[in-house]
Amino acid sequence: MKQITSKEVEETLRNNETLNIIDVREVDEVRTGIIPNAIHIPLGLLEFRLHELDKSKEYIIVCRSGNRSGLATRFLEGQGFRAINMIGGMLSWKGEIGYHDLVG
Repeated sequence: MKQITSKEVEETLRNNETLNIIDVREVDEVRTGIIPNAIHIPLGLLEFRLHELDKSKEYIIVCRSGNRSGLATRFLEGQGFRAINMIGGMLSWKGEIGYHDLVG
């Protein structure tokens, strides 16, 4: 399983590079803040929302600490997606935090 640090993600975003980030935390966790432009798909709904993802893109998977995102990364890889686990999760995130209305 490929991994990336939160610092590497932050530096990439700071360089205005585009990343496809999926946050697999629960709704109440995401209400505390999310990496700007990340897609919120709770882990329990991931298998039902695969049709929203593009196998030609690479996704960085984020959760609170890195455990659920590791499960999601392995699941996505098994489905033929390119996924990278952000180790340390949002607990290690020092970058900008966004807030938005949640619908799913």
